[in-house]
Amino acid sequence: MFDPNVIMLASLAFLLVAGVPIAVSLCLAAVLGILTGLDIYALATVGTNTYNGIAKYPLIAIPLFILTGMIFERSGVAAKLVTFATAVVGPRRGGLAVVAVLVCLLMGGMSGSGPADAAAVATVMIPSMMKAGYPKSFSAGVIASSASTAILIPPSIALIIYSIMVPGMDLRALFAAGLIPGLMAGMAIIIPTILLSRKHGFGVLETDDRPPFWQSLVGAIPGLMAPVIILGGLRSGLFTPTEAAVVAVFYGLIMGTLIYRNMTLRDVYQCLADSAETAATVMIIISLAGIFAWAGSTLGAFDEAAAILFTISDNGYVVLGMVMVLLLFAGMVLDGVSIYLITLPLLMPVMERFDWNPTWFGILMAMNIAIGQFTPPVAVNLMVTTKIANVGIESTVKWVGWFMLSMAIAMGLVILFPGLALWLPESLGYVTH
Repeated sequence: MFDPNVIMLASLAFLLVAGVPIAVSLCLAAVLGILTGLDIYALATVGTNTYNGIAKYPLIAIPLFILTGMIFERSGVAAKLVTFATAVVGPRRGGLAVVAVLVCLLMGGMSGSGPADAAAVATVMIPSMMKAGYPKSFSAGVIASSASTAILIPPSIALIIYSIMVPGMDLRALFAAGLIPGLMAGMAIIIPTILLSRKHGFGVLETDDRPPFWQSLVGAIPGLMAPVIILGGLRSGLFTPTEAAVVAVFYGLIMGTLIYRNMTLRDVYQCLADSAETAATVMIIISLAGIFAWAGSTLGAFDEAAAILFTISDNGYVVLGMVMVLLLFAGMVLDGVSIYLITLPLLMPVMERFDWNPTWFGILMAMNIAIGQFTPPVAVNLMVTTKIANVGIESTVKWVGWFMLSMAIAMGLVILFPGLALWLPESLGYVTH
């Protein structure tokens, strides 16, 4: 008789490799595990667990933040932020590339999604960078890697998922914990960007034209205020994370329709339709992941998989290294939300065994997945930027390798010094353990 746990996990791996949609793979693998490990009557729980997977109040924030990101993308915020960042950085070798990184960091504080961040910034920046003498492949690599910081900088959709799946996790603590590592990740992109630009002479056609600082600041203030309103409201207790998502949507609508005045009713409708489609995809994955999580916990699959890790080594750093490698490979082929849903049920017993701080570990997962989002051959952020730049992913490898190394160093610092992630939430009085 075959082990139902082996059947469930092996079938999931096979289906994912075969290219079956993630939601379908999770559901089919769970059903196979239930049929071989329980009985046919246990299939009656499929409907209940599908509903239970999304019947969680905090999940309302996900479609709302997706809508927020699309509104900010189409309201002209990215263009205003580019002008402001250009005024701050000024004309210098590699200046436009640094501007792209800074705008990605700012947009990440609004969209919460790396691919959305990459699309918005690449659309605005790549034509300008081409005129300034930057190769398309370099521009695509810089924007894809810097857009990956959206998974760290609040409001991060992936961190919302993590807070729901880990019992007792405070989302405000996670958001606060992601700020310093997120800025470190941004700096980890800026440093090699400047060095590579100087070495290869990129940006040689940049002119001495510099937008007026105060004028560009005034134009960017509505966009810059968005993360201030979201995080300030959370810190003051004025609203919960879910309510913050509602506030962000209305703020974005006011900004696009009344302040910048470049969104029509048709644009608003299109934002609603597109965000509904994207949110539906995410929520279906979450709901069917609930079946997989229930089947795995009931059959003991996750405990058995964790036990295998324990037999390899009882050293926490060795196991953490193996987990990081696993997550890096997962990040190359899957989006952040899916990785959390698939791997967390397995990793929670490991986290408890070695007494890892859940807030710290959640940020480490995010940093690792961020690297995977721009690591070829299959990288969701690179797929977006290379399509806009009209270049092949393989042409970016010689550039993104440097960004991978730099980001890995930043992640290593967070591993060695957990206070880099935990100092801010603890200072704000949030519970991190």
